[in-house]
Amino acid sequence: MIRISTIFIAICMVLVAASLGLVLYSVAGISGTESAIVALTALTFLILYNAVSMRLRDRSDVGGQIADLSRGTADLARQVAEFGRRLAAIEGRIASSNSTNSDRIQSVVGEINELGGLVKQLATTVSAHEDLLAGAAPGPSPSPAPVARPESEAPIDLLAPFDQKPVAPPPLAAPPSRPAAPAFQTQTANQAHAASGRNQTQLLATLRNAVDENRIDIFLQPMVTLPQRKVRFYEAVTRVRDERDQLIAAEEFISIAEASGLIGRIDNMVMLRCVQVLRRLMVRNKDVGVFCNVAASTLGNSTTFAQCLDFLEANRALAPSLVLEFKQSTFRNLGPAETENLAALAQRGFRFSIDHVTDLRIEPRELADRGVRFIKVPATLLLDPRQASTSDIHPSDLSDLLGRFGIDLIAERIEGERAVVDLLDYDVRFGQGFLFAPPRPLRPEGASATGGAAPNQAQDIQGSNGSASPSPGSTSSATSAAAPTQRITGNAALARRI
Repeated sequence: MIRISTIFIAICMVLVAASLGLVLYSVAGISGTESAIVALTALTFLILYNAVSMRLRDRSDVGGQIADLSRGTADLARQVAEFGRRLAAIEGRIASSNSTNSDRIQSVVGEINELGGLVKQLATTVSAHEDLLAGAAPGPSPSPAPVARPESEAPIDLLAPFDQKPVAPPPLAAPPSRPAAPAFQTQTANQAHAASGRNQTQLLATLRNAVDENRIDIFLQPMVTLPQRKVRFYEAVTRVRDERDQLIAAEEFISIAEASGLIGRIDNMVMLRCVQVLRRLMVRNKDVGVFCNVAASTLGNSTTFAQCLDFLEANRALAPSLVLEFKQSTFRNLGPAETENLAALAQRGFRFSIDHVTDLRIEPRELADRGVRFIKVPATLLLDPRQASTSDIHPSDLSDLLGRFGIDLIAERIEGERAVVDLLDYDVRFGQGFLFAPPRPLRPEGASATGGAAPNQAQDIQGSNGSASPSPGSTSSATSAAAPTQRITGNAALARRI
């Protein structure tokens, strides 16, 4: 937009040029054409003079602005240089801290690897010692009194401190404790022979009487962490006592109970016992859990399952610690009713476990969606080299695969130290088997339990399942033999074994 001052200057220049031509025409007597030419020439000179003066003035203003802009650019360059210096210093500090952290991590990893090597060396040494002890010829025992009771029937004291419960005897145990295994094997063989002597009718009658007279016993077998071997869970193993107080294993009566429809009542009784046991266990340790086996027919029977669901709903507060265990075949043959009942249990917060695994064709995503959080696989199946070619995943990668979906792998039926060493290479975190502890009955709630009592002394003082107590002589001898033995745990035990 043209400024007013510029218009005024232009008008003044026109007036000056016209005045000059008029003066020349009137005073000097010049003709009108010549006076007009002179007036136009004067106007042209005035216009040129004004343009030059304005250009000089604008140049000075632009020069000042350029000087200001150059000074601002210089300040900006100095600030950018300062920021670059500070950024370089920060990058140097980050690089130095990363290198320091990497060095620390490398040192920690080295220490962990050394500890892993020590644990493996310890397991190898223990295995070699067991092989030596097993290969040595057992000497003639002077008297069978020290083995009056097998170790598997030693009652578990649920009121004892959780960390003081013996999981397995020390690897370098004294030789007199070794004859307990043949006694247990002999009794187990006798029980199996007696059970096989019963026919189906007698076993069914015995089972009905046992259910009516509440002769369903619960044995607990611990599940330990590897390689620390700390008790983390218990599995409730069902045993039935006949009229002569002889135990009948679950493998012998499950099929008959399912065919006769008694399995629902048995599962209800077992759930009741498991809840009672869990409440006693949680008095000392809130992190302990109990695995309770549930039959497929119970899951599919609407009447029986409704009773179980009502009972579990009443004890919903124990859902994080009570794990319901099903067979792998049960999960593979779920019908609409079983699927709906399983979802009802999952909605109430109960977690599931799978046992009796026969192959490693496992879909962890589907199992995790159904609420499965534990899978128990036999150690022989995990360590079988043929499974690498027949299954979809190598057994050594199974633990990591299940862990991505929140499922823990438990290796069961572990019977030797060499299996433990191999399972540690497979990153198995939990183990169960006779190597750690066999299933044991519960100590009655009224029995006194002291932290310093030895296991053999507890076995001699209290019988299992109503059996007769041993003779006074055997009691005194077992007490005197077991009294000096004190279980050592933690770093002291590790140092002593090394």
